[in-house]
Amino acid sequence: MRAVLDTNVVMSAIFFGGIPLKIVRAAFAKKVELVATQSVRAEYREVAERLHAQFPNVSYRRPLAMLESKLTIVSAAALGAHVCRDPDDDAIVACALGGRAKIVCSGDADLLALNGFHDLEIMKPSDFLKRIDS
Repeated sequence: MRAVLDTNVVMSAIFFGGIPLKIVRAAFAKKVELVATQSVRAEYREVAERLHAQFPNVSYRRPLAMLESKLTIVSAAALGAHVCRDPDDDAIVACALGGRAKIVCSGDADLLALNGFHDLEIMKPSDFLKRIDS
Protein backbone atom coordinates (compact mmCIF):
# COMPACT_ATOMS: atom_id res chain seq x y z
CA MET A 1 0.00 0.00 0.00
CA ARG A 2 1.41 3.37 -1.06
CA ALA A 3 0.81 6.41 1.12
CA VAL A 4 1.92 10.01 1.58
CA LEU A 5 2.55 11.39 5.04
CA ASP A 6 1.66 15.02 5.47
CA THR A 7 4.40 17.09 7.04
CA ASN A 8 2.50 17.38 10.33
CA VAL A 9 2.57 13.59 10.70
CA VAL A 10 6.29 13.34 9.97
CA MET A 11 7.12 16.13 12.42
CA SER A 12 4.92 14.59 15.11
CA ALA A 13 6.70 11.27 14.64
CA ILE A 14 10.15 12.83 14.95
CA PHE A 15 9.52 15.41 17.65
CA PHE A 16 6.75 13.83 19.75
CA GLY A 17 6.38 10.11 18.93
CA GLY A 18 3.01 8.47 19.51
CA ILE A 19 0.84 7.17 16.70
CA PRO A 20 2.79 9.00 13.97
CA LEU A 21 5.98 7.26 15.06
CA LYS A 22 4.19 3.91 14.90
CA ILE A 23 3.24 4.73 11.30
CA VAL A 24 6.85 5.51 10.41
CA ARG A 25 7.94 2.26 12.06
CA ALA A 26 5.38 0.42 9.92
CA ALA A 27 7.19 1.77 6.85
CA PHE A 28 10.43 0.31 8.17
CA ALA A 29 8.60 -3.00 8.67
CA LYS A 30 7.49 -2.77 5.01
CA LYS A 31 3.80 -2.66 5.92
CA VAL A 32 3.42 0.55 3.92
CA GLU A 33 5.41 2.24 1.15
CA LEU A 34 5.86 5.96 1.71
CA VAL A 35 6.08 8.20 -1.33
CA ALA A 36 7.18 11.81 -1.57
CA THR A 37 8.23 14.31 -4.17
CA GLN A 38 11.44 16.29 -3.88
CA SER A 39 9.38 19.32 -2.82
CA VAL A 40 7.57 17.38 -0.09
CA ARG A 41 10.90 16.05 1.15
CA ALA A 42 12.27 19.61 1.17
CA GLU A 43 9.24 20.73 3.17
CA TYR A 44 9.93 18.00 5.74
CA ARG A 45 13.46 19.38 6.12
CA GLU A 46 12.40 23.04 6.32
CA VAL A 47 9.75 22.41 8.94
CA ALA A 48 12.11 20.21 10.95
CA GLU A 49 14.63 23.05 11.04
CA ARG A 50 11.98 25.48 12.30
CA LEU A 51 10.72 23.04 14.94
CA HIS A 52 14.26 22.35 16.08
CA ALA A 53 14.56 26.03 16.94
CA GLN A 54 11.58 25.58 19.29
CA PHE A 55 12.70 22.20 20.60
CA PRO A 56 16.52 22.34 20.55
CA ASN A 57 16.89 19.21 22.69
CA VAL A 58 15.30 17.03 20.00
CA SER A 59 17.86 15.48 17.70
CA TYR A 60 15.97 15.32 14.41
CA ARG A 61 18.62 14.93 11.70
CA ARG A 62 19.22 11.20 12.04
CA PRO A 63 15.53 10.23 12.35
CA LEU A 64 14.68 12.41 9.35
CA ALA A 65 17.53 10.94 7.32
CA MET A 66 16.38 7.44 8.23
CA LEU A 67 12.84 8.26 7.13
CA GLU A 68 14.12 9.81 3.90
CA SER A 69 15.95 6.56 3.15
CA LYS A 70 12.58 4.79 3.11
CA LEU A 71 10.84 7.27 0.81
CA THR A 72 10.08 6.39 -2.77
CA ILE A 73 10.65 9.64 -4.65
CA VAL A 74 7.98 10.32 -7.27
CA SER A 75 7.00 13.11 -9.65
CA ALA A 76 4.08 15.30 -8.71
CA ALA A 77 0.91 15.20 -10.77
CA ALA A 78 -0.16 18.43 -12.42
CA LEU A 79 -3.26 19.64 -10.62
CA GLY A 80 -3.97 22.55 -12.95
CA ALA A 81 -5.65 24.58 -10.21
CA HIS A 82 -5.69 24.81 -6.44
CA VAL A 83 -7.68 21.97 -4.93
CA CYS A 84 -7.11 22.56 -1.22
CA ARG A 85 -8.49 25.35 0.92
CA ASP A 86 -4.85 25.92 1.90
CA PRO A 87 -2.88 26.06 -1.39
CA ASP A 88 0.26 24.87 0.45
CA ASP A 89 -1.44 21.47 0.83
CA ASP A 90 -1.74 21.04 -2.94
CA ALA A 91 1.81 19.64 -2.95
CA ILE A 92 0.69 16.69 -0.81
CA VAL A 93 -2.26 15.94 -3.11
CA ALA A 94 -0.08 16.28 -6.22
CA CYS A 95 2.45 13.94 -4.62
CA ALA A 96 -0.19 11.31 -3.86
CA LEU A 97 -1.69 11.44 -7.34
CA GLY A 98 1.69 11.46 -9.06
CA GLY A 99 2.97 8.62 -6.92
CA ARG A 100 -0.18 6.53 -7.32
CA ALA A 101 -0.71 6.53 -3.57
CA LYS A 102 -4.19 5.66 -2.40
CA ILE A 103 -3.85 7.22 1.04
CA VAL A 104 -2.76 10.55 2.47
CA CYS A 105 -2.23 10.52 6.22
CA SER A 106 -2.77 13.91 7.81
CA GLY A 107 -4.11 15.68 10.84
CA ASP A 108 -4.78 18.82 8.77
CA ALA A 109 -8.49 19.68 8.50
CA ASP A 110 -7.93 21.28 5.09
CA LEU A 111 -6.58 18.03 3.68
CA LEU A 112 -9.07 15.83 5.54
CA ALA A 113 -11.87 17.81 3.88
CA LEU A 114 -10.66 16.47 0.51
CA ASN A 115 -11.29 12.83 1.39
CA GLY A 116 -12.45 11.10 -1.80
CA PHE A 117 -10.83 13.58 -4.19
CA HIS A 118 -9.71 11.50 -7.19
CA ASP A 119 -10.35 8.38 -5.07
CA LEU A 120 -7.75 9.41 -2.46
CA GLU A 121 -8.42 8.32 1.08
CA ILE A 122 -7.31 11.12 3.35
CA MET A 123 -7.27 9.90 6.91
CA LYS A 124 -6.12 10.80 10.38
CA PRO A 125 -3.06 9.02 11.75
CA SER A 126 -5.11 6.91 14.19
CA ASP A 127 -7.32 5.61 11.36
CA PHE A 128 -4.33 5.00 9.11
CA LEU A 129 -2.55 3.01 11.82
CA LYS A 130 -5.65 0.83 12.22
CA ARG A 131 -5.62 0.22 8.45
CA ILE A 132 -1.96 -0.73 8.48
CA ASP A 133 -2.42 -3.07 11.43
CA SER A 134 -5.50 -4.83 10.03
